Amino acid sequence: MIGESDRATGTLAQRQAALVRALVAGGDPPAGFDADDLTATAHGLLHKRADEVRRRFPRLVHALGSDFTDRYVEWARTRPKTTTTDDAAAFARDLGLPDPTPKRGLRSRLPWRSLGR
Repeated sequence: MIGESDRATGTLAQRQAALVRALVAGGDPPAGFDADDLTATAHGLLHKRADEVRRRFPRLVHALGSDFTDRYVEWARTRPKTTTTDDAAAFARDLGLPDPTPKRGLRSRLPWRSLGR
């Protein structure tokens, strides 16, 4: 049987959504979770996102130099991840930098794509 405290905090899906918001979108910690633990986990997830962008878009990292991680983490703190490519493009756009993502159709123009055909 569902207790009074369960009804007050919402359905399982609502509680899970609140946890995800706290971890990846700067939401408040849901009831029953240690705020310090959630902050540490959220920090780790933000740095993981920054590392993904760093590996896939080195030109963006080069444009920001040693400030990349700090600026990216601050930017991403209240923005849930969509994809690494979309994150990099939105981050660059918000900073007024060129889009770091490859243009569509480039692969078909690369010389090695015709090899073996």
